[in-house]
Amino acid sequence: MWRWVRQQLGFDPPHQSDTRTIYIANRFPQNGLYTPQKFIDNRIISSKYTVWNFVPKNLFEQFRRVANFYFLIIFLVQLMIDTPTSPITSGLPLFFVITVTAIKQGYEDWLRHNSDNEVNGAPVYVVRSGGLVKTRSKNIRVGDIVRIAKDEIFPADLVLLSSDRLDGSCHVTTASLDGETNLKTHVSVPETALLQTVANLDSLIAVIECQQPEADLYRFMGRMIISQQMEEIVRPLGPESLLLRGARLKNTKEIFGVAIYTGMETKMALNYKSKSQKRSAVEKSMNTFLIIYLIILISEAIISTILKYTWQAEEKWDEPWYNQKTEHQRNSSKILRFISDFLAFLVLYNFIIPISLYVTVEMQKFLGSFFIGWDLDLYHEESGQKAQVNTSDLNEELGQVDYVFTDKTGTLTENEMQFRECSINGMKYQEINGRLVSEGPTPDSSEGNLSYLSSSSQLNNLSHLTASSSFRTSPDNETELIKEHDLFFKAVSLCHTVQISNVQPDGIGDGPWQSNLSPPQLEYYASSPDEKALVEAAARVGVVFIGNSEETMEVKILGKLERYKLLHILEFDSDRRRMSVIVQAPSGERLLFAKGAESSVLPKCIGGEIEKTRIHVDEFALKGLRTLCVAYRQFTPKEYEEIDKQLFEARTALQQREEKLAEVFQFIEKDLILLGATAVEDKLQDKVRETIEALRMAGIKVWVLTGDKHETAVSVSLSCGHFHRTMNILELINQKSDNECAEQLRQLARRITEDHVIQHGLVVDGTSLSLALREHEKLFMEVCRNCSAVLCCRMAPLQKAKVIRLIKISPEKPITLAIGDGANDVSMIQEAHVGIGIMGKEGRQAARNSDYAIARFKFLSKLLFVHGHFYYIRIATLVQYFFYKTLYDSVYLTLYNICFTSLPVLMYSLLEQHIDPHVLQNKPTLYRDISKNRLLSIQTFLYWTILGFSHAFIFFFGSYFLMGKDISLLANGQMFGNWTFGTLVFTVMVITVTVKMALETHFWTWINHLVTWGSIIFYFIFSLFYGGILWPFLGSQNMYFVFIQLLSSGSVWFAIILMVVMCLFLDVVKKVFDRQLHPTSTEKAQLTETNSSIKCLDSMCCFPEGETAWASVRRMLERVIGRCSPAHFSRSWSASDPFYTNDRSVLTLSTMDSSTC
Repeated sequence: MWRWVRQQLGFDPPHQSDTRTIYIANRFPQNGLYTPQKFIDNRIISSKYTVWNFVPKNLFEQFRRVANFYFLIIFLVQLMIDTPTSPITSGLPLFFVITVTAIKQGYEDWLRHNSDNEVNGAPVYVVRSGGLVKTRSKNIRVGDIVRIAKDEIFPADLVLLSSDRLDGSCHVTTASLDGETNLKTHVSVPETALLQTVANLDSLIAVIECQQPEADLYRFMGRMIISQQMEEIVRPLGPESLLLRGARLKNTKEIFGVAIYTGMETKMALNYKSKSQKRSAVEKSMNTFLIIYLIILISEAIISTILKYTWQAEEKWDEPWYNQKTEHQRNSSKILRFISDFLAFLVLYNFIIPISLYVTVEMQKFLGSFFIGWDLDLYHEESGQKAQVNTSDLNEELGQVDYVFTDKTGTLTENEMQFRECSINGMKYQEINGRLVSEGPTPDSSEGNLSYLSSSSQLNNLSHLTASSSFRTSPDNETELIKEHDLFFKAVSLCHTVQISNVQPDGIGDGPWQSNLSPPQLEYYASSPDEKALVEAAARVGVVFIGNSEETMEVKILGKLERYKLLHILEFDSDRRRMSVIVQAPSGERLLFAKGAESSVLPKCIGGEIEKTRIHVDEFALKGLRTLCVAYRQFTPKEYEEIDKQLFEARTALQQREEKLAEVFQFIEKDLILLGATAVEDKLQDKVRETIEALRMAGIKVWVLTGDKHETAVSVSLSCGHFHRTMNILELINQKSDNECAEQLRQLARRITEDHVIQHGLVVDGTSLSLALREHEKLFMEVCRNCSAVLCCRMAPLQKAKVIRLIKISPEKPITLAIGDGANDVSMIQEAHVGIGIMGKEGRQAARNSDYAIARFKFLSKLLFVHGHFYYIRIATLVQYFFYKTLYDSVYLTLYNICFTSLPVLMYSLLEQHIDPHVLQNKPTLYRDISKNRLLSIQTFLYWTILGFSHAFIFFFGSYFLMGKDISLLANGQMFGNWTFGTLVFTVMVITVTVKMALETHFWTWINHLVTWGSIIFYFIFSLFYGGILWPFLGSQNMYFVFIQLLSSGSVWFAIILMVVMCLFLDVVKKVFDRQLHPTSTEKAQLTETNSSIKCLDSMCCFPEGETAWASVRRMLERVIGRCSPAHFSRSWSASDPFYTNDRSVLTLSTMDSSTC
């Protein structure tokens, strides 16, 4: 109904067709019959709340929590009926929890609003009324002509109209969308490419008809109808004409484009997933435990109500002389009285579920999150970035991760390609200090390691191999070798889509290129980082690509300028896995240069050193290098005339254009002569291999989800250790139909079943994944679960989120973590249980939308193995301890969880380190001890519950046996009453639960000592003060002098000590036997650490004579955030340990000899 109203008001216009019609510059027909379609504005909204819906929406979300809703009901019951306790005891803590949570979530959403306002308020220029008008991004309308300058980000999805180039082309990077930093070429239709001024564009009369918005980044279909001289020209539009919001303009001075999708209908926005509130596994366990305790509570209330009416069945107890009923009570309904009594008992026993648990948990999460930002091991010095915590609700979830889903580009790699080796005419070369060095013997020499090209001064022209060159050849084969090497580097310099920046030093292209003119002065922009690395490598050996103008490519070969006419580009596609160019050489001959994966080039070759090159390519791959094969073909005039005709027909076809082009490309790219192969290295981030291996040792499965090409992704997976060389790599790629996909999946499942030894890795592309997820989810998941590593390539952003969603809802219900650095990773970051953004080179979208943000992938190990481990141990103990320790004067009830027993467990949950952080990080297998939420399992919960009931049994009946049957415990013969009995029970309880917390503590600081023993002392001081003074504002003084009288009896002191020892003795015995008979890996590591060379506990109680107390405070802070200084004590690890041996301190500490501790 509301949506219908919005549609009628024009706020939410329905899409009535599958296409939209856009009048460029919003020049609508003037016949009066046309009703313009309504489109949304260009605002981007990533925030969750508004000023108007914050209070109701936030309250609704908070009261979805079982605990909050339960305490709200209890509070309302206390307000409505006469209950034994005050409504304040439930209402005040509930109000505190709701308020603190609302403030925290409101602040986080306010930051998102600021980010949105920054984006929506960015200045842009649009063409209106014959001139350029400056406005804000949010004011762009569908149909507006927008001007974008070099290095600016497109504010909406635009169809390219013109650029500063005559052919109407421009170059963009889409790193923030699909993770590729490659340069992509986009073109406009010929009729609008000439309109390079505002005046010309203002006179354009054209209409665009295109599909409605969809999330697929690589799909766009439409057409442009241009009115010229009383006739209409129709031009097809495809992805090559569409400039996506979030992409950046490169190597082009300016472009003009018409907005077709705006705001939340842009492809970038459609790939965002709506941000939902995440809940940790611990919180879900708390809700389960709460339901169990609610059942216990309701059962107690029902039993107590029944016993009350059973007791009152006798007339003398129904209305005793000291408790006469009123007339209203006598006449009231029995059913209403039963319900009222049931609710009264419910409130009375309500304290077995303390709301202070949720107060403490919120405080622990909020305060504990600061330790991540303070950890200097997570600080990146080069960028000056420290770890950020965007939400503190998931700290403990870092210790429960089962799957890590990571992006590739910018997350695992630096995306910096470096040329390393090549194979030319069956001989292998390696680049060392800018010189190509042969790794094998030359044709006339048995010596290897001789340089082929060291500088351009050695070579002067095409036949310029002198005696000093390492390629001294016999007269018979000299000309042939020169030709092969010359053609190889020409192919590398010409077969690409590299562009050169318009901003160049003067003189480039004039005169010979000298060795003192370094190639970096030429600013190359490439459609692939591999292409850029290869062109730069060719320049270093004397074959320099100068640039292209219109249809000409210019190359300097050792100072000599040659111009090649570019006839055709056969673009790369994932099916062919190669690209080619057809050029006309200065001599007039027409050549095809091709390069691509060895699997797609070598089968097309009929000449050259094929077998030797194949061996070299395999050797390159074993080193983790990315390989490409290079080949060529020479056309006769008749052959070229035929292929030119076929290419023209295929490119202008309106139906099945892609299929026809593929057929022509296959026809052209055959009968090739192999020239050689290249090998480049994609530089990995520091310690990526070690981090992935550590994750695998911790029992965490690592999936790589990338938008990159298949070959590139596999190469990086091999180099970073995600795939091992010994793995059997299975592939699910290029599937065309559901049946084909299902059959391939069944074959893969059989291969995995038949082979029980080899580890398997799976490679799947986006198209095949869509088919697999459509009808074969179970089969696909079965294959994935049996693979040690999975690589998904050519993934759209929403596909990444769908994969994570599929894993989340699988029967095992694993905890997932997603990590990425670009806007294309936002969906998967928001979908995963824990989302981590890398503060890298692709903007801050991922970091802003993540739960945590770090500067480098390697920091993930400490975030999980140390911080995650500690947070989980702390909060698991905190939760179970609160259910364990959870009746009497309302002041004592209120203070019990707030003052008497809360600080020890709060400090424990912030400072506890049951094992040294370095041990956790150097032994990733310890992470398995806490996986699957083991510390909050039903068995562990039942143990703590039974322990709590047994202790309560000892408290009550121990005190009863000691004080019951009118036994006098005072010297004057005076007997104790009910208040004294209750005080004794309460005193034993406070001491026992506090000492119990002390037994759980492994890491002691002066703060732990202060709050643990201080809590007991505070209880005694408060009780003496509270019971020793007449309080004028209290209506009754039931507690007056009770505590003083109780402590005056020596028998009471004996009883307190006896019951505390009885309660804790069995618990201690159980711990001892468990550690001796069934120790966990963590407990074994604790024992090893205890027996190691650690001579000084880095705590507050350990500092030498003459050292100030503040120095020990600094040392404690260091230890809290997981660092230790070698100057303080010696450890059992060495400098060879792979992780973070160069620890740094938060504060400057004085040296301290370990022997003095």
